[in-house]
Amino acid sequence: MRICQVWVVASAIVLAGSIPAAAQTLTQTLEAAYSFNPTLNAARSNLRAIDENIAIARSGNRPTVSANVNSTTSSTRSRLRNGTDVTTGTRPTTIDLTFTQPLFQGFTVRNTIRQRESAVKAERASLVDTEQLILLDAATAFADVIETRQIVSLRRNDVAFLGEQVRAAQDRFEVGEGTRTDVSQAEARQAEARSFLNFAISDMETAEATYFQITGLEARTLRNNFNVERLLPKTVDSAVSTGQQTHPAIEAALFNVDTTIFNVKAIEGEFLPSVGVTGEIGTAWNTGGGSALASVERADSASFGLNVSIPLYQGGAVSARVRQAKQQVGTARIQVDETRDLVRQRTLAAFATYVASVRTIQDARTGVFAQQLALQGVIEEQRVGQRTTLDVLDAQRDLINAQITLVSAERDKEVAAFSLLTTVGSLTARSLGLAVQYYKPEEYTNVIRDKWFGFRTPDGR
Repeated sequence: MRICQVWVVASAIVLAGSIPAAAQTLTQTLEAAYSFNPTLNAARSNLRAIDENIAIARSGNRPTVSANVNSTTSSTRSRLRNGTDVTTGTRPTTIDLTFTQPLFQGFTVRNTIRQRESAVKAERASLVDTEQLILLDAATAFADVIETRQIVSLRRNDVAFLGEQVRAAQDRFEVGEGTRTDVSQAEARQAEARSFLNFAISDMETAEATYFQITGLEARTLRNNFNVERLLPKTVDSAVSTGQQTHPAIEAALFNVDTTIFNVKAIEGEFLPSVGVTGEIGTAWNTGGGSALASVERADSASFGLNVSIPLYQGGAVSARVRQAKQQVGTARIQVDETRDLVRQRTLAAFATYVASVRTIQDARTGVFAQQLALQGVIEEQRVGQRTTLDVLDAQRDLINAQITLVSAERDKEVAAFSLLTTVGSLTARSLGLAVQYYKPEEYTNVIRDKWFGFRTPDGR
């Protein structure tokens, strides 16, 4: 067997990285995930639904107008003494228009509005966190497809190399320079390699399916054109500090504290008086008469009043709700500390994983180079009778394992870098500079917060 065949196997990683000009880039992958991922779009839709709570709360300060129409028809048939039948009927009809305008409701509405606004801000922060996770999933899926395709390429080269070993062992056996054991060992190792290849193809197809599910794109030839390392914090201390200041999960937890505080104030407002004005205008008329006579009676009315309601005792229910709400404030504050600790732990873990993956790549490259030299040496020694077929097979297995380790280390480094960006709150479309139409959640809020009527959503549904 020629030595150049060894270099064909050893260069599989380089060959797998040769990409034509029309390749899908990592930037395009991230942009597609940001724009079309269904999980992210569902989170945006859910935020718009929560925005409507602000409009619902603000309606508490607005007037209500109602109209009531009531019409009843009754008929009576009577027989007089002279035998004549007389039919009489009435149709009383009333139309009322009632107007109610709250003037003071114990600051309940005002605090409820603030509570809903704070809840919306918390949900916006949660949306940013969801955006980060989706972009991380997209980057991971991209790296998984590249990794599994490279492994498939390596496995196929392994099968081809072992096929050569089987033929060489059979040739030596036929001329009496080898044994049947050599042939069987080569055939067994080739069968094992085919099995590994089948599993590698299965992993590749799974990775491609996951890539499509996250991005909506078919995984064509992929090319990593994004230098994520330029965005990473330089030290672990700066990573922790940035994460504590900007991570959206922490921001959401802080807004949740504000939400619970305003909830306490809104409930406490139920102890205060409420004042409102009401007005009512109405018309009532009655149409009646017999078979030969009809009459119409009409009465118009109008009223205006000032209503003052002073709660004196509510059975202790409101007091219990206030205590309950205060406990929820305490829980929310504890959750802030819990979230900070969790973000810190994930930041430290992500930074350590990234550093380890960088070091692993250097070791893996050294291992691949050493295994390449070892395989060449074993093949040369086999030719002069100093090595057996099994030695060559073992050296080839070690080389394939070293190459797969390098491929996996490259993948792990890329994923670890994006994971680190997630922990510091920087894995967003804006931070990455993606060429997409950025989603602006405040636009929907500004449209609907002062909307007095209308069933259609701002997008026309």
